Amino acid sequence: MLLQPHQRTKLDDSEDSLFYSFPRFVNHVDDNYINQLKELYRQELAPNSRILDLMSSWVSHLPKEMKFSHVEGHGMNEEELKRNKQLNHYFVQNLNLNPKIPLNDEDFDAVLCSVSVQYLQYPEAIFSEIARILKPKGVAIFSFSNRMFYQKAISAWRDATDRQRIHLVKSYFQSVSDFNTPKIVATQPELPAILQMLGMGGKDPFYAVFARKN
Repeated sequence: MLLQPHQRTKLDDSEDSLFYSFPRFVNHVDDNYINQLKELYRQELAPNSRILDLMSSWVSHLPKEMKFSHVEGHGMNEEELKRNKQLNHYFVQNLNLNPKIPLNDEDFDAVLCSVSVQYLQYPEAIFSEIARILKPKGVAIFSFSNRMFYQKAISAWRDATDRQRIHLVKSYFQSVSDFNTPKIVATQPELPAILQMLGMGGKDPFYAVFARKN
């Protein structure tokens, strides 16, 4: 499925680099989410492999007991990336302006993206690039919750339910023939989403869509 132009729009259409110009040294999801993400990484990532953490920040949530040969980071704020001790190297790039990822073909075993897919205005191009840099049988894991910077999320995401967002990310994978059938992990919150967004307790929902390159 290709997004229509109106589905790619943001409420705040100012330059993204301005919005991300100051660091945010906070966790954007709770411990419940983070623990589930780490467990998924334990199941799907191989030790001593090469990892790209796309749209990363000051923490990558990789299990500390796992050792990787190289972890490349990407993000929009250099101060956050500098603080991330799990990265061996990083680069700063606005993927909405330039979707070409400056990495070699078939060079990575896994590409990870946590709580950021909602900001991609041209996800079809990004997922195509991910397929390019992944080795055969490499895995791409996109995880998200119901939290977001609302003004920077694309319309297709803002206007969707959590279930629809899962299918939206699934459609991104399906737009690229190099990926096999995506798998889904979905853990529902204990409270309605509106109470979650108001900070009235409960746990963050955890959703992940992932697939391997053919």
